[in-house]
Formats: sequence, C-alpha cells, structure tokens
Amino acid sequence: MPRSLPLIILTLCLAVTQGCATYTTPAGGVNIPSLGDGDIAELMAVEPAAQFPARIAVARIQSSGYSSRTNDSYGSGRYSVVTTRDMEDEGDFARLAEMDMVAGVAPVGRLLLPAQLDSIKDLRLSAARLKADMLLLYSVDTAFHVEGKALGPLTAITLGLLPSKQAFVSSTTSGLLVDVRTGYIYGVAEATERNEQRTTVWDSADAIDRARVQSEAASFKSFIGEVSTLWGQTVQQYAIKEPEPLPVTPPQPAQPKPAIPATIEPSGSQETYTF
Repeated sequence: MPRSLPLIILTLCLAVTQGCATYTTPAGGVNIPSLGDGDIAELMAVEPAAQFPARIAVARIQSSGYSSRTNDSYGSGRYSVVTTRDMEDEGDFARLAEMDMVAGVAPVGRLLLPAQLDSIKDLRLSAARLKADMLLLYSVDTAFHVEGKALGPLTAITLGLLPSKQAFVSSTTSGLLVDVRTGYIYGVAEATERNEQRTTVWDSADAIDRARVQSEAASFKSFIGEVSTLWGQTVQQYAIKEPEPLPVTPPQPAQPKPAIPATIEPSGSQETYTF
C-alpha cells in the first residue's frame, strides 16, 4: 500500500467531519405580557405610581435555559435572565440615561435575582432593591431563513456543504416599561432588523453566530429608538402636569355714584337750574 494512502484517507475523513459539523440556533424569546398575573379587574385597577425624575432598572429575559455561543442565562422557571451583554453596547444604555426626566439607569444583576423566575413580579422585586421607579424588560427573538424557509429555535444547520443560497437572520427586540411599585404598564416598544448574506458565507459556526449578533445588535439599537419615543410620551402624560388655573376673583358690586347737588346760575332776568 502506498505510503501516501493513509494521508489521503485522513484528509478525506477530516473533510467529511468538517462538512458534517453543525450550528444550533439559540432558543427563542419570551412573550413578556404572558408573564403577568391577575385577572382583568385587577389589571384595570392598577395605577401608575412612579416618581419623576425616574430611576430605570433594565433586564433582558429569554426562554428558560437560553444559551448561545456568546452568552448564557440565569434562573429557571417560565423564563431566564441574560446578565451578560453581547449585542448591546454602552452607547445604547447611555442613550437611555440621557433621556429627559431620567435620574439613572441600572442593570438588574445576577445577585439580585431569585433562582425561580415565574412572573414579572419577581423582577419588580429585584428592581425595588435597586430603588428603581420603573423596569424596562426586553427580549430578543431571532430566526434564520434560507431561501424563504424559516429555521426556528434550536435548529441544527449543517456547515461546509451548504450550496450558495440567499439567507438572512432576522431579530425582533420587544419590551415593556413597567411601574416597579404597582406593575402598571406604561407602554410597549418593538423593533425588527435583519442581516442578509449568502449561505456560502456560513462556512463555520462562528460565521453564522456573527451574523446573529449583528442582526440582534441592529435590532436592539432600533429598539432603543422606540423606547425613547415611548419615554417621551410617558413623560408628557405622567410627569408634566397641566398648570393650575389662576384663582378667579368674584367681581365686586358696583358702588353707587354720589349725586351731584343742584346749582343755581344767575343769567340776567332768567334763572337756570343745572342738575
């Protein structure tokens, strides 16, 4: 047997192994409104109680057990919390802190979180420990598409043998602005962005994951813009009060004018009376 044959066989094995490598898409986001509790009557009775300028706590939540190549999550239950930033940058949070009537912005850290996460109230308790007035919750849902076919969460994508096809990654960041004290929801914000490529670029798991992070980062940046709009409406409705009307002084009754006494003016042989 030629000496070069084992080397050829080894090379073919490595090629097959690389071609059969896979990338598994991350788990999905969370339907945040579904994490609320209480019936309709209780929800309708909730009123806003935040003070302005307001302190805002921020938390990213994902499905239970969420993980990616650049991140993982904490907590078990109906959702988990991502405490490490991979798609966000400091400029995004600086933009939040610079909004009008904002006293400060702080992330909800892992040390403040309970191990069991089942409702928004669990995060409101953590935000209360930060003395926050409001809680900004957001979640990212990312989907991979190849030739119009969506690849859902936890889908294995085979690498190396993909033909040249049109592909894109779409990410939607959605969130709620919640009153920490009462659970009142001031409003919602949502933004979607996508990153288009050819599947030939997806030659490694790192390449696909870079496309994911780029798509999620663009989505989050647009989401911050939507939050700024929501915040402006919130300040206008709840922080800026209409000026109180000036007190109305009742009109004083008119004082009677004193009567002018009659005078007599002599004019020759006639007498004229002036009143």
